[in-house]
This record gives sequence, structure tokens and C-alpha cells, in this order.
Amino acid sequence: MINGVVVVRKEKGMTSFDVVARLRRLFGQKKIGHTGTLDPDAEGVLVVCVGRATKLVDDLSDGTKTYEAELLLGRITDTQDISGKILEEHEVYVTPDEVCEAILSFEGKQLQMPPMYSAIKIGGKKLVDLARKGKVVDRTPREVEFSDFVILENEPPRIRFRVTCSKGAYIRTLCDDIGRKLGCGGCMSALLRTRVRQFDLSEAHTLDEIRQIMEKEDAEGRTEYSFVYPVQDFFPGRPDITVTPGIDKAVYNGNRFYLKKGRVAGIPEEDCEVRVYASSGEFIGIYKKRGEEYSLVRMFYSPS
Repeated sequence: MINGVVVVRKEKGMTSFDVVARLRRLFGQKKIGHTGTLDPDAEGVLVVCVGRATKLVDDLSDGTKTYEAELLLGRITDTQDISGKILEEHEVYVTPDEVCEAILSFEGKQLQMPPMYSAIKIGGKKLVDLARKGKVVDRTPREVEFSDFVILENEPPRIRFRVTCSKGAYIRTLCDDIGRKLGCGGCMSALLRTRVRQFDLSEAHTLDEIRQIMEKEDAEGRTEYSFVYPVQDFFPGRPDITVTPGIDKAVYNGNRFYLKKGRVAGIPEEDCEVRVYASSGEFIGIYKKRGEEYSLVRMFYSPS
């Protein structure tokens, strides 16, 4: 049973759901979820939570993401990317300096209108499902933030740039907005997600690479795969407490327990959050220490 976070390098042509479905077959586990959808034509970092780590999905979804995007000026599509139906085409007369100025004007917090071709739900229905039926509904702009713009290539009509953004931001919509600001329109023609929170593209593995690593490490008799980040790693700076066998039942049930100083090695002097393990070494969850009392903050143990 795998319990932890896996950093996948999603390849073009696959949906994020396709990645999860293949991992379910590969791992032989159903409890798997990702922390941020990537469009089928996009590639790059997709952070996946497996087993007990699915409780981290919301935590990891809130972080910033970094992308390298290609913008094609002069074309407007219904999906805001190159795969969509062409709505308008225009000649491109803008200069590299004008392109740079337009892109950098989107630095900082702003309101962005969510695209119709998205998984956002309004009235219980996904916008993308409505869009495919030719319907357009009113949407509420959402506050997003863009930072750390870097222009990688600036040869109109094709532009490449890097940007870091907050949760909920759409790079497709950013490309469309930049094109409209320049007066010639534009759409996203390529997208690579290079970072999600602390996870960099260099740490990501394709599905085939994950399968190969599993085969190799299974043959070596390893009990934990090297590509899996354990749940407890996401709570750094907290002391580790391994309870005695007599307290196992309490921690497995998420009950409070008491430990006197000196009874277990490593008990901190001050009151703080700690990472608690059963006597077997199995990670249970995060507890709050108040004197000799320990009470549950977040439970990650569940019966297999």
C-alpha cells in the first residue's frame, strides 16, 4: 500500500484524470487524487496524492504554480488555446517592446474572468459542458495574482514567457487577455508547468519512468518506493514522538493520551505540535502537546 505524494510529469495528450486512472491500475489502489488539473495539450508537473496522503489534496492545491507558456498573437479561439475553434484572426504589427510592456502590465493581483472551457461549476454544471453545447453563462471574476514574469522569446507573433501564479489562475485566459490588450488577439499555443509549490519539474517522473522504478525497486526488495514523498514530510519542524505499545490503541483511534517527561525519548520541553508514530513506527498524525497531554490535530492513519 502506497501512502504519500507522487510528482508526475504529465505528457501531452493525456488528461489529468487519465494520469490518475493509470496510477490506480499501476499501484492497485483506488484512493488517488491530483492537486491541480492540466489541460490535455499541456505538460509538466502534476502532484498526485495516494492513499492516506489524499488528505493533503486541499493543502497542496493552495500553493503557487510556475509555467512556461507560448503565446500566439493574431488568433482568438473559443477555448483560448490553439486547439479551439478560430473566432478571429488579425495581422500582427506589434513590436517586441510593446509585447513586453503588455505582459508585464499583468504583474500583481487582479480580477480574471474564468473561461467557459473550464471545470468550474455554476449551478451544479461544469462550464465546459455548457460551452460544448454552445451556451455562455454569466461568471464572476476571481482575484488571482501573477508574479515573476520572464520573457523567454519575443519574436511576434510567437512569444514565450515564464510566470508564477496563484491558485485559480488560468494561463490560457492570461494569453487571451495579453492579446486583447495588444489589439491583435492571442491564444495559448503551448504550456509547460515547471513547478507546483516546492515540487520542481526535475523531480517529476513520467508514468513509464514510475513503472520502471517500481519494477527495479520491487526486484531489490525495497519496502518503500524512492519516488514517494511520505505524508509526514509535509509537516517539517515538528518533533517526532513514537509512543509505547500501551498507547497504540489510543493513537490508532485518534484519542488523546498522556506522556510524562522521560517516559519517551525526544519529548520537547515546550508546548507545540508533534508528529506522532505508533510503537511500530507507523505515522499516525499531528498532535498538539500541552504539558503531558497530547490531543489530535490531524489524523492520517486509517485501517488498510
